[in-house]
Amino acid sequence: MPADRFLPPTLRLAGTGNRAARLDALRGFAVVWMSVFHFCFDLTFFGFSHQKMLSDPLWTTQRIAIVSLFLFCAGMGQALALQSGQGWPRFWRRWSQVAGCALLVTVGSYFIFPESFIGFGVLHGLAVMLVVARLSAGLGIWLWPVGAVALCLPALAGLLLPGSGLEAVFNGVPLRVLGLVTVKPVTEDYVPIFPWLGVLWWGMASGRWLALRRPAVLDGPLPGGRCANALAWLGRHSLPWYMLHQPALMGLVAAVAWLVHR
Repeated sequence: MPADRFLPPTLRLAGTGNRAARLDALRGFAVVWMSVFHFCFDLTFFGFSHQKMLSDPLWTTQRIAIVSLFLFCAGMGQALALQSGQGWPRFWRRWSQVAGCALLVTVGSYFIFPESFIGFGVLHGLAVMLVVARLSAGLGIWLWPVGAVALCLPALAGLLLPGSGLEAVFNGVPLRVLGLVTVKPVTEDYVPIFPWLGVLWWGMASGRWLALRRPAVLDGPLPGGRCANALAWLGRHSLPWYMLHQPALMGLVAAVAWLVHR
């Protein structure tokens, strides 16, 4: 019996054109939050502010929340795409966009931050996790406990690795992409597979449960009028926005800094 029989029409077509607007709006909210966060970072980078973006819990907690929301939405999106019968060709087309943008982020960040360029950030981690999520979708309800294990693995590594002789192995390239490190690498963005795969798995599990048991949560009308519609639009175009917003913001703040200090 096809899984999409249980879905309302708009969710059945989520992988072929129609979208779950409420999920898009949630992703759009994450986009706005991320943009504000990066604008504050740029103000600090160019000396207009003196926030401790990399150490102050006010900012580090926000970063964790933003990344978590993005990956949770990505997991939910994968669940809806699979429920609607999305095939591998369409998946790989979208995946190639994410992977290509990840490469551009590495190259671009190298020119701006040569000592701390982004080798495995949000898009790099997402590219790997999307493939793992696709292959593990058949776990169904087991995504919840498996996700919990993924969330706990870095903490376990922090307890077991020191003094074991394996610290250098997991802290070095290439295994540090796993996230089982005792020393965070020097980089502007670091989103390893663990614990973040657990967040995406929980997003998949939530999306699957909602689609089958509470479809109105995702398929209902958007509250909030134009504001909600704008957020949904941002959510539908989150990847190009992600790629363009920071160069635009950084360029704007850099121009103002040049005018002020000329």
